[in-house]
Amino acid sequence: MPVITKKGFIYTVKQGDTISAIAAKYGSTVQEIETANHLFPPVTDTGLIFPGNVLVVPTSTTNSPILTYVVAAGDTLTAIAGRFQTSSDLLAGINKISDPDRITVGQNLTVPGFIYKIVSGDTLTKIAKNFGVTVSEIEIANAGRPGFQKDVIWPDYHLIIPILTSSNIFVTNPLPGSTIKSGQKVEGYARVFEAVVNYQLRDANGVIVTRERSVMSNEGAPAFGFFSATLPFDRVPTANTGVLWVYSLSAKDGSIINLVKVNVRF
Repeated sequence: MPVITKKGFIYTVKQGDTISAIAAKYGSTVQEIETANHLFPPVTDTGLIFPGNVLVVPTSTTNSPILTYVVAAGDTLTAIAGRFQTSSDLLAGINKISDPDRITVGQNLTVPGFIYKIVSGDTLTKIAKNFGVTVSEIEIANAGRPGFQKDVIWPDYHLIIPILTSSNIFVTNPLPGSTIKSGQKVEGYARVFEAVVNYQLRDANGVIVTRERSVMSNEGAPAFGFFSATLPFDRVPTANTGVLWVYSLSAKDGSIINLVKVNVRF
């Protein structure tokens, strides 16, 4: 799938902005921004932007596919969290924000989302199914973007895909819809009891491909710590698709809590 694995920013146009100035600031190009947001006919005159437009700004940086949101005037952490179907508490935690009521214009925030480049034949319904989200969730994530329409999508347009989280776990790797193999990295942020994060992998037939394992995050609750582990296959998958489970166990009764499910391919 044409998932963009390079760093991208979500930027809200302000009075006086030009595409060339935005491109220079974030290490992009005018052509890349115009293509990513379909800033040409029939959507708009070539390169025409207005204050309040929400743009995806692609870059050539390859350190992470997870999106960075640039705080705009009037933003609140609650509103930004709502765009990505997560909580302001989680956003504050992963971005080390001590006071959720105090964010500043121009501040860069890591958010649970990535970019998918639309190809010919795609539909929002098909895209949503592939990534385990709903069409409504995609629409909310892309609200305010000049080239986004519910009923017409353009090849090469860069679509924001939210990454669904639980209250206390955000999986950054693998991305939903990824093709994985034995030894795949499992990474993300977690606020869990004694910093222990559990994971397992099941294929579409319910066969356990990777038995339950655990990894320690680098910080325990109440902080959100980063975790990283490998995903060895204990048996060969019996289907072409599967689901990665990442979760914690209740200190009370050992039941699964904070479960995040990531759709994957083999």
